[in-house]
Amino acid sequence: MGNISYKSTRGLKGNFTASQAIIQGLAKDGGLFVPDRIPDIKEELHLIKNLSYKEMAYFVMSKFFTDFTEEELKECIDKAYGDKFDTTEIAPLKKVDDTYFLELFHGPTLAFKDMALSILPYLMKTAAKKENIKSEIVILTATSGDTGKAALEGFSEVPGVKIIVFFPEEGVSEIQKMQMRTHKGNNTYVVGINGNFDDAQTGVKEVFADKDLEDKLQKSNYMFSSANSINIGRLVPQIVYYFHAYAELFRKGEITWGDKINVTVPTGNFGNILAAYYAKNMGLPIDKLICASNTNKVLFDFLTSGRYDKNRDFVTTISPSMDILISSNLERLLFELSHGDTSKVNELMEDLKAKGNYKLEGDMHKGLLDFIGGYTDEEKTKNSISQVFKNHKYLMDTHTAVAYSVYTENKFNSRKNIIISTASPYKFTASVMRAIDSKYNESDDFKLLKEMGKLLDSSVPAQIKDIETAPIVHNGVCDKHEIKNMVEKILFN
Repeated sequence: MGNISYKSTRGLKGNFTASQAIIQGLAKDGGLFVPDRIPDIKEELHLIKNLSYKEMAYFVMSKFFTDFTEEELKECIDKAYGDKFDTTEIAPLKKVDDTYFLELFHGPTLAFKDMALSILPYLMKTAAKKENIKSEIVILTATSGDTGKAALEGFSEVPGVKIIVFFPEEGVSEIQKMQMRTHKGNNTYVVGINGNFDDAQTGVKEVFADKDLEDKLQKSNYMFSSANSINIGRLVPQIVYYFHAYAELFRKGEITWGDKINVTVPTGNFGNILAAYYAKNMGLPIDKLICASNTNKVLFDFLTSGRYDKNRDFVTTISPSMDILISSNLERLLFELSHGDTSKVNELMEDLKAKGNYKLEGDMHKGLLDFIGGYTDEEKTKNSISQVFKNHKYLMDTHTAVAYSVYTENKFNSRKNIIISTASPYKFTASVMRAIDSKYNESDDFKLLKEMGKLLDSSVPAQIKDIETAPIVHNGVCDKHEIKNMVEKILFN
């Protein structure tokens, strides 16, 4: 099949190995690293029928990370997908009535981000060794809630690494906030910002692009990288669970091998559904990619009209990880839709920066036919949580419920559909419990942890059982325009 190299979506000269792309995170011209081609595995697809999750991870990742040896990659996978997960399947596929939920929340932080952030530190350490990197790596990350804790968990006490996480102070659940604020680790730093996720993400990207700061970093033997899904080392491991889900459907006798399926993905930053798009283009039999949005429906509007427009009110919802108006990973899709025309990608990104919008025309617009956009409001999201629990005793978190609501309102065809379940309901206890019964309206997240445990007749997950009384380790807050100053203060003071 040959080696895969990486290039920037914005045309930076040169090709890069997977190791180089993983270490850098974001290309120096502000673009995202993309593979020079998407591997075609159609002739090998039959080989995945009976693979374990670790074997599936090697099958997929080895197609993209071609500069890693078999020994190196398998070591990373073995260390990532072990006893950190509370189920041997890693990503169980649950059937509820006629719906299939791919549960991606059985890792150390109870969210789908663990699926990639459990392995990214090992990929990065291996890549740094291969590239003979002597600088200390500074992981700089913006989070809408779940990436932050998952990245902190993955990179804690990793030698030669510091990690700085920025999150919207008022834009995450109390459980998410406490997961980050109480995290222990001598190399970890957490800062809330007075702003939303888009402000945090924009600020972090500006820090990456700051030439003066880059010079200062070099003199101090630092280099930046990212744990967001802008890092190709985050995105590729997410492709794995779509292959795993398909094989699970087959093994359970729900499909005949080769049948096409649909996937419904709740998404804000577009990384999770982009991974499904890559899987489809590799040869996995996926028909429609159903992109589920909440009230911040910028992606729904884009997929239905071809016009991306962030000039709208930002709404804080009960599904905060989807409260995003600037979907970073969409840039990778634009690269694919333009057949690698980096000048076109630059033009669209400049329009977005200058005017807050852009419009796809012609073949690029037609390329969106792989996707179906859907959205739902808060009331329907709450009703979905309530009805599924009432009828089937299955409890969804608020993001999974967005996907379920979109799917059930728009059963686009008769194909089997997998709903991507992105987080444990325990991470959003107040919103979930209040959706079930108004008697919980006056109780806070922490009291409701125990109530949810009673409702499900299960123990509160050990990861968050005592989180309310855990000591606060990080209490920094800054204005959205002070992100660079905070980074400098952490690194140079």
